[in-house]
Amino acid sequence: MTSSSAQKPNSSIHTHTIKTPVGIKAALASLKPKTTRLSIEGPIECDLQGFQLLNSPIFNKGSAFNKEERSAFGLNGLLPAQINSLDEQVERAYAQFSYLKSPLAKNDFCTSMRIQNKVLYYELVRRHIREMLPIIYTPTEGDAIAAYSHRFRKPEGCFLDINDPESIDQRLAAYGEDKDIDYIVVSDGEGILGIGDQGVGGIRIAIAKLGLMTLCAGIHPGRTLPVVLDVGTDNQKLLNDDLYMGNKFPRVRGEQYWDFIDKFINAVKQRFPNAVLHYEDFGVSTGRDMLYKYREALPSFNDDIQGTGAVVMASMTAALQFSNRKLLDSKVLIYGAGSAGLGIADQIVNHMVSHGSTPEKARASIHCMDRRGLILESFEESTPAQKLYADKDGDWQGIDTTSLVEVIEKVKPTVLVGCSTQAGAFTEEVVKTMYKHNPQPIVFPLSNPTRLHEAIPSDIMKWTDNNALIATGSPFQPVDGYVISENNNCFTFPGIGLGAVLSRCTTISDTMVSAAVDQLAALSPKMENPKNGLLPRLEEIDEVSAEVATAFILQSLKEGTARVESEERPNGGFVEVPRDFNKCLKWVQSQMWKPIYRPLVKVQHVPEIHTFQY
Repeated sequence: MTSSSAQKPNSSIHTHTIKTPVGIKAALASLKPKTTRLSIEGPIECDLQGFQLLNSPIFNKGSAFNKEERSAFGLNGLLPAQINSLDEQVERAYAQFSYLKSPLAKNDFCTSMRIQNKVLYYELVRRHIREMLPIIYTPTEGDAIAAYSHRFRKPEGCFLDINDPESIDQRLAAYGEDKDIDYIVVSDGEGILGIGDQGVGGIRIAIAKLGLMTLCAGIHPGRTLPVVLDVGTDNQKLLNDDLYMGNKFPRVRGEQYWDFIDKFINAVKQRFPNAVLHYEDFGVSTGRDMLYKYREALPSFNDDIQGTGAVVMASMTAALQFSNRKLLDSKVLIYGAGSAGLGIADQIVNHMVSHGSTPEKARASIHCMDRRGLILESFEESTPAQKLYADKDGDWQGIDTTSLVEVIEKVKPTVLVGCSTQAGAFTEEVVKTMYKHNPQPIVFPLSNPTRLHEAIPSDIMKWTDNNALIATGSPFQPVDGYVISENNNCFTFPGIGLGAVLSRCTTISDTMVSAAVDQLAALSPKMENPKNGLLPRLEEIDEVSAEVATAFILQSLKEGTARVESEERPNGGFVEVPRDFNKCLKWVQSQMWKPIYRPLVKVQHVPEIHTFQY
């Protein structure tokens, strides 16, 4: 296939012995040269026919195959006579979706659609993204993951077994080699979507995340790899379940676990050296260490740590810009110092450092609270990550550090972030105390689901005379005409991932993430109208991702971590990336996979060119 075929850098150009455009559109499209391995110009090369073609979610057009295609690929007699447009197919699919009553039934329908016809599936979701995102991702996907073994129908993804670490490369080989894979999402299933350890069911969070990479950032769905590391589970319900499909023993930890991870990282580095590795829903005790241990070995990203932190930082930056305040003068209080809260703290520090601060000064402007109250240096049981943000005990003499109100009274924070899952923790007294010292308080109640929010936006706005600048962890309706933005990671990780794929960067640095954050903040609609939200509309997500990716790529080129310009173009010569932002943006958009039916060219299979995936 054209959009998933590539050559290794400095390789020779491959040709076909037989290459037949099917129809006049395919013939004309074939005349336009491709500028990169992922260019979406031109037709798609297809080496399948008959039932193989109809069973391929990447190539299948279903009832949209035209007469020439039906004849050329042996489809006559396998389809009804009527030829549908993609619009007609989407209308039919949406009617079927709408007929279903329960979220899980709708989730099943979407899964079935995704493994039958990728173009139709992604166009359907794109047109109804606000309605369907909660179905294909949180919260409904969490329910589907919890019931994975009972609802299992067709395997998807790569399953790596800690009992057989020497087979890792053999298992990955089913997905091809370097030329075949751009983006990998891996999970060990320990910390799934706030519902905890789901063992082998974690494969579905990798699949779901990759779906968002395609939907929001145009990552080619045939060039991705979902992986689950089956290291056992501590979920007793799963261990006692006769139908559970994963390893039935307690979760392996310690030396054996890290040896398994080492083997996995080395196998990926050997087989897919140019792929981006995305860690998803690992446990608190492993996710952070994994990111920092391997981020120089492969371009690595942890959405729970960096993605959440980046979108919060973008909302915070937009709020500061709107209220004419400076980043380095800000004081931040984070209520809930778990992995999410500390990830946000880390991103704020990284962003401040990128804008001229030192790590020490940046950390001094951040205060963290957990179930024990304000984190102090005397707390022996604090994690190493928490200790970085610990306050000196001597600075808090005579103050009840377990009281959020008293801590706010002393800190006078510019920003209050909630990651505590303590419903109602941001009381009227808490918010009004902050408002007393801050005429435009920035308040982010982020805990999910909605029933666990620290406060609801309507109350916060009432207590601050509609002066608060709010972003939440779940969707909320406008308050008195003020749009409440959802701090959805979809605004950051897809664009960062796309930038990493297109730049072929060697690492994902803190400054590259900061460049992405600044670009997202620059797109804030609040600067145009005070009643707009801090973040763009969800319906604009693909455009937002393209701009975020552009900023990331230009920063990677500036830092010298981008390898893309050493990569050959399919038609000869080397790739060139424009340094002007708008021209680079067009270059990015020209490589984003789109859910449209492209003309087909019938070819023989050439292993050096064509992917293993169909």
